[in-house]
This record gives sequence, structure tokens and C-alpha cells, in this order.
Amino acid sequence: MIDFNKPCQIGTEETATQEAIAGQKLSGNGPFGQTCTNWLEDYLGCEKAILTPSCTAALEMTALLTEAGPGDDMIMPSYTFVSTANAFALRGAAIRFVDVEPATMNISPEAIEAAITDQTKAVVVVHYAGVSCDMDAIMEMAERHGLWVIEDAAQALTSTYKGKPLGTIGHLGTFSFHETKNITCGEGGALIVNDPSLVERAEILQEKGTDRKQFVKGMVDKYTWRDVGSSYLLSELNAAYLSVQLTHAEQIMTDRMRTWRTYYDALQGVQELTLPTVPDGCTHNAHMFYLKTNRRTELMTYLKENGIMAVTHYVPLHSAHAGQRFGQFVGDDLYTTVESDKLLRLPLYYGMNEKDVDHVISHVKGFFAV
Repeated sequence: MIDFNKPCQIGTEETATQEAIAGQKLSGNGPFGQTCTNWLEDYLGCEKAILTPSCTAALEMTALLTEAGPGDDMIMPSYTFVSTANAFALRGAAIRFVDVEPATMNISPEAIEAAITDQTKAVVVVHYAGVSCDMDAIMEMAERHGLWVIEDAAQALTSTYKGKPLGTIGHLGTFSFHETKNITCGEGGALIVNDPSLVERAEILQEKGTDRKQFVKGMVDKYTWRDVGSSYLLSELNAAYLSVQLTHAEQIMTDRMRTWRTYYDALQGVQELTLPTVPDGCTHNAHMFYLKTNRRTELMTYLKENGIMAVTHYVPLHSAHAGQRFGQFVGDDLYTTVESDKLLRLPLYYGMNEKDVDHVISHVKGFFAV
């Protein structure tokens, strides 16, 4: 069976984790954590990067930093993972789900505009498959209406929009280092702070609401409880593993892009298939290769019978029990449900060999040739 995903492994992660163990600093924000933070800040050019236990945790921090709560509306796509909505539902905010653009499965700027009310506090964009949303239109709209913009860039590390790294365009950004992501440490994430006024509070939230970070820096002689917060620290063991992958980011992306491009070149002429769109001005990170077809279930079954694990993706949140309880779909669902029902993701992971890629391609083509 050709797996859908295999967690990326460079080969020296075990050595790094052993070094962390030997250093006897395991709880977080240690030397390996600093290495990862420095890499992110240098690579992204952001104001501040904060490592978190997950992208979910980073999203929860954005809800706290923007003070989302009862009486606030948060606009986001329905086509996303539950963490995007959970972070704000946990604070009592109402979710306003809107439609996507069919070419990219990214949130529609026109749908955002139509959903804005006097209670709207923020727009949460999701860069699906590592391909950017229309950030110029979204940032202009947000500035005009006085809204926060939060980038759920869970899938988008190293992707860009008009030369700017995703996660650094909105006021806040989040990344995931889950085992399914290009760069991983099993479970992990990062909060990217682009508004300087939020940096100090973000550090307090990460340290359970205390000013421990200032204590460590020698800025205060003891640390105390200053704010709400939680344990938003990535352990040093995870950071050690992650540090190896970050320093090999270019190698990982080159390998994945080779597979993505092979799929695209081989399948673009197949009738009944719609392939991913990457708009002008965008670069992506080959996070996933998906196709759309009205025969998705048949194709998925056929591939499985031939040793290929291809999988669907999100069930639109507005159709779920919790989605209806904590939010509502605003405007017309022109594309979210219809397009999500067509989408199927093909195997793609670091180190995937050419023989397996060719096997997938031949069976996708074979299915539609019948």
C-alpha cells in the first residue's frame, strides 16, 4: 500500500533529541527552542515567533490577543479544520462561515465583505494547500472596517504572496508542525506576531499568564501572574526534532515540489479532472496535491483496490452539529459544499520515490480511461 502520508524524517532528529535530554532542559524555551524561534524570525522576517504545542494552541492565543468574546463575530471559511473555529468559539465569539473561491478553496473576499457587521472583530483566513488567499483585497477590507486579520497558515510555511511569506501579512499568523505537515515534530505549532503592540502580551500568555519571560531576561526580579494564559510551550524535545527539519527546509520543499510537479504535468490533460490552481503572484510549498472529480468515491475505491491510499478532506464546518451551534453560514453556499464533495488528495510526502508516484499516476489515468 502506498501511504497517503509519512512523517518527514531527515535522519538526525534522534541525535538532536538525545542532545536535548543530555542538556536536562526539557520543558520549553530552551536552546533548541531558541534555535527554532531564531530560524522562523530570520526566515519570515516577522516581529516575533513563539513556539506552541500545536497550531490549535497558537489559534487559541490569537483569540486571547484579539480579545474575542461574547458579542463578537469572527468571519472565516467553512472549509477548514475545526481548530480554526474552536479557538474563537471557546471564547464565546460567534462564527460567521462564508464561501470559498472554487479555484483555490480559499476564502472569498466578496463573501467576507458581505458578511461584515458592526459586531465583526476579525477575519480568519486559511491558506488552503499552502496557496495564498487574496491578501491585498482582504487587508484593504480589514483596514477599511477596522478588523483584525489572522492567518491560519497551518499548511503554508515557506509559501509566499507577492514575495511576502504567508503568516506575516495579517496581524497574527499561525503554523502547524503536526506529523502531516511538510516540516514536523509530531505535534507542534507557532504563533507569528506581526503587530509589535502584541508581543509582550503574547509572551505572557505563553507562560501561563505570568511575566516569566521578563524574569528570565532579568527585567524583573520575580515573576507573577499578570494575565489569563495557559501552557502554550512547545517542549524542548519537540523543538530539538523540529530544529533539524527547519534547517533542512529547502531540501524538504525541493523534494516535495518534485512530486507535486510530476503529478501536475502528468494529469493536467486528463478529462473529468480539475487540478490545483496557483494564482499569479503566489508561490506554494507543495503541501498537498489534490484533484477534483464528480466520481470521487469511485476513484478513491479504485485506488485503494490498487494499493493507493487517497483521502478526502474537510467536511464543511457549517454542516456539522457544532458548526450550527456555534456559528452560521452567511450568504450563499455556492461552492463550499459542492467543491468539497469533489476533492481527493493523492499521496505526497518527503522521500516518496518515483516508482510510487508513477504507480499513482498510471492508476488515476487508468481509471478515467475505462
